[in-house]
Parts: sequence; structure tokens; C-alpha cells
Amino acid sequence: MKNKSKFGIISISVLLVILLTSFGSILKFITNYLWFNEIGYIKAYLTKIKAELVIGVPLFTILFLIFFFFIKKLMKRNMNSDKMIEITKNKKRANLFIALGSVAISFFFTMGVTSKLWLEILQFFNSQSFNVLDPIFNNDLSFYIFKLPLINTVVGIIINVLFLMIILSVVFNLINGAGKKFKDISQEFTGQGTGGASNIDFSKFANKSTFQRIINQVSFLGFFLLILFGAKIFLSTFDLLYSPRGRVFGAGYTDIAVTLNVYRIMAVLCIISAFTFFYGSRKKNLKIALVVPVVVIAVSIFGSMAAGVVEKFVVEPDQLSKESKYLLNNIKYTQLAYGLDNVEELDFDVDDSLTKEQIENNKEVIENIRINDKAPLNQVYNKLQGIRPYYVFNDVDIDRYYIDGKYKQVYLSSRELDQSLLNDQAKTWINQYLKYTHGYGIALSQVNKVTPQGQPELLIKDIPPVSNTDLEITRPEIYFGEKTNDYVIVNTDENEFDYPAGSDNVETKYEGTAGINLTFMNKLLFSIRQGSYKLLISNNINKESKIVINRNIIKRVQEIAPFLSFENDPYVVINKDDGKLYWIIDGFTMTNRYPYSQPISDSKINYLRNSVKVVVDAYNGDTDFYIVDESDPIVMTYNEIFKELFKPMSEMPDEIKSHIRYSKEMFNIQADLYRTYHMENPTVFFGREDNWDISKQKYMAGEEKVIPNYYMFKLPGEEEIEFLLTIPYTPQAKDNMSAMLVARNDGENYGELLLYKFPKNKTIQGTALIESKIDQDTEISSQLTLWSQKGSNVLRGNTLVIPIQNSLLYVEPIYMQADTQSNFPEMKMVIVAYNDKIVMESTLDKALDKILGSIYSENFNPQEPIVDNGTEDKTIEQLVKQSNTLFVEADNALKSGDWALYGEKINLLENTLKKLNQIIGVDETKTNEEIQENINNEDNTDSEGNE
Repeated sequence: MKNKSKFGIISISVLLVILLTSFGSILKFITNYLWFNEIGYIKAYLTKIKAELVIGVPLFTILFLIFFFFIKKLMKRNMNSDKMIEITKNKKRANLFIALGSVAISFFFTMGVTSKLWLEILQFFNSQSFNVLDPIFNNDLSFYIFKLPLINTVVGIIINVLFLMIILSVVFNLINGAGKKFKDISQEFTGQGTGGASNIDFSKFANKSTFQRIINQVSFLGFFLLILFGAKIFLSTFDLLYSPRGRVFGAGYTDIAVTLNVYRIMAVLCIISAFTFFYGSRKKNLKIALVVPVVVIAVSIFGSMAAGVVEKFVVEPDQLSKESKYLLNNIKYTQLAYGLDNVEELDFDVDDSLTKEQIENNKEVIENIRINDKAPLNQVYNKLQGIRPYYVFNDVDIDRYYIDGKYKQVYLSSRELDQSLLNDQAKTWINQYLKYTHGYGIALSQVNKVTPQGQPELLIKDIPPVSNTDLEITRPEIYFGEKTNDYVIVNTDENEFDYPAGSDNVETKYEGTAGINLTFMNKLLFSIRQGSYKLLISNNINKESKIVINRNIIKRVQEIAPFLSFENDPYVVINKDDGKLYWIIDGFTMTNRYPYSQPISDSKINYLRNSVKVVVDAYNGDTDFYIVDESDPIVMTYNEIFKELFKPMSEMPDEIKSHIRYSKEMFNIQADLYRTYHMENPTVFFGREDNWDISKQKYMAGEEKVIPNYYMFKLPGEEEIEFLLTIPYTPQAKDNMSAMLVARNDGENYGELLLYKFPKNKTIQGTALIESKIDQDTEISSQLTLWSQKGSNVLRGNTLVIPIQNSLLYVEPIYMQADTQSNFPEMKMVIVAYNDKIVMESTLDKALDKILGSIYSENFNPQEPIVDNGTEDKTIEQLVKQSNTLFVEADNALKSGDWALYGEKINLLENTLKKLNQIIGVDETKTNEEIQENINNEDNTDSEGNE
């Protein structure tokens, strides 16, 4: 009776432990089910759950039966102690103990492998072909990416099960060999027996007869284990395709000539050793049982030594000859893995001979030259358009729109509400979760326009959004974004804060479709999940109320499709068709199993595709996954597995489709790899003879590599302006430009990669050379130095390389920031370089007019007209005095931080100096020495022209 009570208490305790440990998982499953059902992806969610159950339940059952009967057999065969005899007399109790042990072992095994196994199994049976064979074993690459991982996992599971069974056999045999009661053994190990733990006679646990008995009992297990070791070694031959040994990634000469053959020999020996082990163990002949396994180990050691010797003394002295074909494999498969095999290489013959006609044909290019930069613009947006402390512009993105009929490049950013920025008094539960629920609107500005104060010229601004164009926003509320990290409850008795209106606030009610209905049971579940009892007891929550979770758009898409990777730079889009805001997020497929492909920097990933574009409605949270690259077998395999998750690109609304862009993250990786992998000749590749570097620039207050930038210009031979992503290359350790990689974004050309190669017989200025010219130009560098000493920081923007016909134009904006925390950078000057000329002016139009002279003048329409200021009738002396006065006034304005007045005085000074030059007959294109010589000649000439 006592034993029954104890058993009952133990059983109840075990059930309580299981319930408590599983409660969190059960709660998460139920609430996730509600959420996936709400967003329309319940089948995608259940695909994983069903797969885990279909795999996990049979696996657990098989493992349980194996361990149950195996342990039962071990106990019957090996336990001679009084305690075990006593236990086995009660069959029910014995079976219970065995069952509990088997359940524990099987449960941990199943849980450990099911989370990984479900996707591998689904990929195995739904795999799509790459239609590319590896160069060594001639298998389609799908075998390595979709099938081999599962085969390795299954073999590994069986090996681990057999190994555990052998360990159990050894333990039971050792205890049996000791010939003691469990109680006596326990006392000796705990030091309670006579003599203490230090006097345990371990020889009683492991004598010769015990060892022979162990070998005999594990003969079947050892046989199968050695067979599987042979299979594992054979599978390792395929891993040579990812060998890091040698000059490049992938199997090299030593791997194929030595290691591959060693693996094959070891695999055969393992099969032989399985039979000799079984025979020897049954005959109780340890020598026969163990001799071949020992030989396998010896071959492994010898093989490693042989591979090292061959690599050192055969390959390295003649590496190019020995590795040549393997270098070609690495080049080919790396290009295939990253989509670099489709790069179209074109010659760009730079002649720097712009004509009036060429300027006229490229007006759209000039009108879209960026003189604003992303980094300072983010500060400006937050300062000028933040409006309230809790509004934040998380990131500024670049895009293109047809604005008033013209194709324009613009910057834009969403105004999100960051609840963490509410003041302490406002951080009540009602405010955070019921009232302050959403952001509001965007700011949008052209890339090439600034105000006289150096601030971006905003086309859309303020709350509610005020638009100076045909871009209209009819649904500016942002419930889903980059900073929406907390859940909110909508349709409550508490009105939501919509936007500020002077000293008052405008309130609203949510009219969208997002959210899970808060029935009593749902309130209970989510109050536990969110750790807030107020959600359960709040009087403001009614039967119409809904909880909106996973509002952070990156977390949202990761929850839906955890098998994809996502770029951490989503960008907001205005849909001109419905006036709503949407987010576009780039999704990637990747693997580390692509043969011969070079891994990305320090990661193991060696295949990457930007195959998915995700569109998220900023108001309703509707999330759509579109496949943009159907040539990617990985995404097409996922499409087979999750049949209702993905949509074809043809179903994406045209207005949204017009804003997809080539992923900057993908392009950055491709550009970095292409520095080396543009070389296809193995000799050139081996010596890195034509290796490229990414151009450098001075940016803000430091120096860095040029990052990929979106520009708008016409590609050579094209008639229309395009939105393009580019990056310039230089020869290794040089500053001249050798090539430019370009990714196309618009229409049917989306995804095309072009490489424009510049002539090698002349110097094409790279961005670093332009930076050097700026530093060496006495007028520009002295002016920048002067401003830096006047209580301001001079910050340099990106150095842009703009192709126009067969010429290259370089543009770099200059920012100034007062040396105080409250000020932000303002664009004050623009440096333009063309051919051998370089100028700095207050506007881009003026800089272009000055540097291109008469070519640009006929089309010149400056932002500010040049004012004569009464200089027409003034003498040279009066003009000189006026120039001095204007200079002092400009300097005083600079010291006081009045940039508007400073710009006005500088413009007037410029006009005065121009008039002075006209009077004394100075050609502005002449050098200082020529000007001085001209003045001297005039002074030495009388009215009749005599010296």
C-alpha cells in the first residue's frame, strides 16, 4: 500500500513537471495559431507542425520500442545483484522503470533531431534540379543541397542510437562483472563503505572475462556500427567539394589524388572490419575482432600524413600546374553561386568631350544628380519634420517616382511613433498600448534641390501630409513599421491619438482589418503571453477590440518564413493608385552546400539569391511574398513545400512593382567577390594579376570605401534615363578607375548586371584621385580649412561618378554643421570635377555652368538670378572697396552661423568680382600669371597703343 502511494505521488509529480515545462510551448502554439489564421498563412504554419508530428511520433515510437526491449534484455542477461532480482520479481514495476527510462531517452533524441529533420525531409522530397553537375562526381547540385544533408542526418542518428546502446551494454556488463549488490556499489562510490571510495576495486568492474562478454554481446551492434561508419566515410568523399585546403575553396589536387582514395579505402575496410569484428566477437577472439578496425585507424593517420607530404612537396612547388583545373572549377561555380556568370562586360571609351547636344539630350540626368546624402539627411528629417519627441525617422531611403510627369529620384522616410520616446508621465499602460498606436505620414524630398539654408527641399511634409506634387497620401497612418516593436489594442473605448494639431490632438478609431478578436479566452491567453494582467481586466477593452501583434515588419516576415533571410533595410513606398503606404523587404535564399563556391568573408554561406520581395501594408499589415527569381531552385523548392505562401511576380500590383530595386546588400557581396572573380584565366587568377579594389572616398569626417549608390543616368547606347545601382573599381593599390559595376532596376531590365570597363591606356580618375584634387586645389582646400576653423565642421558627402555620353562627371556635396549638438548638417557647397577642371559653388547649376562653360550656359537656369547690385557705373576703386566690404560682411555672417546671409553676401561678392574682371579685361579661364601679365601690359601702354 505504501509503495502504491509512493508510485502515485511520483506519477503525479512527473505529470505536473511535464505540464509546467510544456505550458509555454502550448501557449505559444495556440496564440501563434490565432495570429497565423488572422494573417492568412495558417497552412504555412501547420506545414511545419504537421511535418514535425509525422516525423516525431513514428521516430519516438520506434526509438521507445528499441530501447525498451533492449534494456529489458540487458537487465535479464546481466543483472545478478540481489536488488535487481528483487525488482524483476515484480514484472509490472520492472517494466515501468524500463519504460520511463526508454521514454526519457527517446524523447530527448526525438526533440533533438525533429526541429532540423522536418525541413530536410520536405526539401528531400520536393527538391528542384539545378541542372548543373559538379565536376568531380557528376551529381546534380540538388543532391548536395537537398538530399545529402538528410542522408547524413539519418546516418548520424542511427550511429548515435547504436553508440548509446553499446554504452548501455558496457554499463550493465561492468555492473554485472562487479558481482555486488547495487547498495554496496553505491556505498563504495559515495565513500560510505569500508575503506571509503578510494579503496574501490575497479578491477572487479573490468576484468578480462567481462571485456570478452561485452565484445560478445555487442557483436551485432558493432557489426552495424562499423557498416555505418563505412557509409559515413563514403559520404565524406562528397565533403571534399568544400575543402578549404589549397589555393582556393573546393577540392584540389591533394584532395582528389590522395584524400579521396584514402576515404574510399577506409570505407571498404570498415565494411570488411564489420564482418571480422562480428566473427571474432562471436568466437571470443579479440585479435580477430579488433585487428581490422585498428588498421582503419592506421590508414586514417597515414592518409593525413600522406596528404600533408603531397601538398608540401608535390603541389606547392608546382601549384599552378597542379591546381589549374581546380582553379577553373572555383571560378565557374563561384560565379554561378552568386549570379556573376550573367555579368555582361562592355567597354566604356571615356573621351571627356561633352557637347551642347549631349547636354541637351541628358537634361534628365543633370536634374537627378544627388547633392543630398542619406546620412546627414536622416538628421535633417528628424530635426525639421519630427514635430513631436515621440516621432522618429528611422532611416532615409532612396527611390524614384514619376512626379508631375517627370521621372525623379527622391529621398523619403516614414514618420514612425516610437513608444519608448514617450515622456515618463505619458508611459502609462493605456497610452502605450491603446492610445499611441501608430506613426503618421512621410517626408519626401528631391535629391538635387536644397533651400538657400542648405536644407532639403521637401515635396511632402508636415502632419497631415502636405504635398507640392501629384503624389497624394490618403492613408498616412503607420501601424506596421521598423520601430513598431510592441503590440497595440485597437477598437477600444479609448480613442487613439492620430496626430497633433497645434496645442490639441486629433483622435481616431482604427478602420483596418488587422488584429485578433479579444474574446475572454483570447484576453486570458494574450495577457499571459504578454505578461500583463491589465490586458485581462481593462474596462476599455470591449467585444469589438482586437490585439495587433508582430507589428515590427522584419520580425513579422521572419515569423512567417523563418527559412528565408531578410535585408535589414526595408523601404517605404507610396502606391499612387490607392494613396496608401507599403513596405518592400528583400528576402534571400542561401546555403553553405554549393560545391566549389567561395564562402562570403568569414561566414560559411557560399550561395546567395535575392529571390523574394515581401510587400507589407503599413496600415493593415497584409504581407505578401513574391518570387522574383524563378531560376533559383531553392526558392522553387520552398514554393513546393509551402504551396500557398508565395505568389508569382505577375500578381504584384504594377505601381508597387515599379519601385522594386536591386538589393544593395546582395550587390555589395557580388561587387566584393567580382573584384577577384572577373578573372577567368587560371594563370591570371592564380597570381591575382588583375585584382581590383573598390574605390575609396573621403566621406563625412573620415575615409572609407565607396558604398553602392543608386543613381539615375542613361546607360551608353540607351535613350531613356534609368534608376541604377553602381560601384566603381580601381586596380589593386591604385587610385585610377578601371571599371564600374552596374545593376539595373527598371522594368524588364530588373536584375541585369553590367560591367563597364574603362580604357587601360589612359588614366581615368577614380574617386580617390578626385579627393586628392580637392585637397590640392588651393582655393577649395583653403576655403574648407577656413570654414573648419570658424566653429563649424566641414563634412564631405559621397563622391558621385555620373556617366554622360562618353564623359564622366564627378560631383561631391559639402556640408557644414555648427559645432553644437542641436545643429544638423546643411548642404552649403557643391564640388564638380570634369576632365582636368574642378570647381566649388553654392549650387549645382552654378558649378556646372562654371566648369562646362558655354556648353552648359545656354541651358543654364540658376536657382537664384545673378543680381547686378548697381555695379554697372562703379569705378575699379569703388568695386575693390565694395568687394572688401562684402567679404567682411560674409565673414561676419559665417562667424555668427547665419548661412542664408553668408550665401547672399558671397553671391554679391561673386557678381562684383565678375564686373571687376570685365572692366579690367580679365578672362576668367586664364591663370593668375596670365592675368597679372595682362594688367602689366595695360599699365605700360598709352592711349595710342605705344609702349
